[in-house]
Amino acid sequence: MQLGTVDRRDDRPPFRQIADQLRAAIERGELRPGDRLPSEATLIQHYGVARMTVRQAIQELRTEGRVVAEHGRGVFVQQPAPVRRLASDRFLRRHRDAGQAAFLAEADKSGVRPRVDQIEVTKTAPPADVRERLRLADDEPVVVRSRRYLADDRPVETAVSYLPLRIADGTAITEVNTGPGGIYARLEEAGHELGHFVEEVTARMPTTDERRRLELADGVPVLVVVRTAFDTGGQPLEVCDTVKAAPAYVLEYDIPAR
Repeated sequence: MQLGTVDRRDDRPPFRQIADQLRAAIERGELRPGDRLPSEATLIQHYGVARMTVRQAIQELRTEGRVVAEHGRGVFVQQPAPVRRLASDRFLRRHRDAGQAAFLAEADKSGVRPRVDQIEVTKTAPPADVRERLRLADDEPVVVRSRRYLADDRPVETAVSYLPLRIADGTAITEVNTGPGGIYARLEEAGHELGHFVEEVTARMPTTDERRRLELADGVPVLVVVRTAFDTGGQPLEVCDTVKAAPAYVLEYDIPAR
């Protein structure tokens, strides 16, 4: 890799010029995922700058999620998360009929190996916003299903589903393993035919716990998708709050023009 120089006439501070050059080398493929960046000493000597300047440049790349520091080994180009394209057809009944929950259908389309872990199932009172979305009485409990999704063994998403206990009780929804087709297949087996879904998408920085569970580098944002599932009569059946590693997803919506 050919390193450039710091132009003292440039309005950009030296650390940003160094970060820009290293970023460009990554984008050109001169530094590939898993490659180690030149050491601090090498960068200091080459650019003729202070150690703090080099560290600021590296921190900028870490904040962007492009590199990761490994204690005692150096700074390495980050392996990109598997990109999974979220298509608007992932909740079609044909996937449930084939025994695929939405995540498995997405993974199959994206060509990644799916896995689910950290599954927890509880019965409790829901948060106020979930109670409102599900149109529940003040004292009505819900089944809460929390889990983490991995693609090619990389964590890409956490999800928490809330379902009224009166609907989920007595079904495999209250079990760790919901069986083929997942939650939605079990709902339809219980006589609740799915009619439509509403998704609300926002973006933010992750909490400390979310960063840990999704193994995110500093500065990497998340997508938050809150989905409400309705039956054919318009009754809400489930609220699912998902937190997705932003670099791992492309949201794709096929919207009819008429």
